[in-house]
Amino acid sequence: MAQKCVHKGCGKVFSDPEEPCTYHPGPPVFHEGQKGWKCCKPRVLTFDEFMTIPPCTTGKHSTVDDTPAPEPQAGNEEVDAKIKAQKDNQGNLQPAVPRAPVAAVPPKPSPSPAPPEDEDDDPDVPIPDNATCKRRGCGATYKAGQSREAEQCVHHPGQALFHEGSKGWTCCKRRVLEFDEFMKIPGCTTKDRHLFVGKKKDPNTEETITEVRNDFYQTATTVIASLYLKKIDKERSKVEFKGNETVELDLHTNDNKRYKTSITTFAQIMPEKSSFKIMGTKLELTLAKATGSGWPVLRADDPHTGEIIQAGRAGRA
Repeated sequence: MAQKCVHKGCGKVFSDPEEPCTYHPGPPVFHEGQKGWKCCKPRVLTFDEFMTIPPCTTGKHSTVDDTPAPEPQAGNEEVDAKIKAQKDNQGNLQPAVPRAPVAAVPPKPSPSPAPPEDEDDDPDVPIPDNATCKRRGCGATYKAGQSREAEQCVHHPGQALFHEGSKGWTCCKRRVLEFDEFMKIPGCTTKDRHLFVGKKKDPNTEETITEVRNDFYQTATTVIASLYLKKIDKERSKVEFKGNETVELDLHTNDNKRYKTSITTFAQIMPEKSSFKIMGTKLELTLAKATGSGWPVLRADDPHTGEIIQAGRAGRA
């Protein structure tokens, strides 16, 4: 009787138990924006790239998932204790400097970047056999000659969101802890047709990006946020800290993409002590906190999902 292999990276239907199986024996690893498998070395930044990492081990198919469980994440109490310890330690090392209290004014929310708009297949572009739908969470494949009139594409229009143990999609509210459960989260949007090839793009036209992946960690005095965008052009891009709660971004890339947004931070910052670095794959913001309180989210209008916030930088996985 045919059965489905449950090994990570395989998922094939098999009837011969002796048939070779290529898979990942280790659990997935998500750390400081990087994604990969504990059993092999490749680390990538995007979820789409993570899903294409080739399996590293050859064995036999199985119907019993023997993948080791991920290491437990720190609890909220432990994180709060780390932030308090860091703050106390800094207070012991540096003399206190009196300053005027910061007014407890609620930050003005600004809209978070909207999920990217879906596009349709260009009718003049042929669809290759076995092409996979490009929309996240769909996975439908195209068979040459099939009718497309009755297609229903159930997918996630947003980005995959991994933040210190919590996993989900930016377009819907559900959050889970296990990678297997994340892969089972049903799509939240339905389109009449799949997206197998998309539209032809003019290489001379700058593409507007409405959303990029981001992650952050914090200490008692700073929040370090990473916004993942490759090939940022340092000469044409601008980052401005305006007032004590706004960061203006206008980022251009060397491959004709542009990301422009205004971030209203969860709590007030000190713009004169904040800074940024443009790297090959991301923009890193170092936001100096106006107070020593912990931030559960980066943006003022981001939903509080109960995610665990890291205190300090951990070693790379």
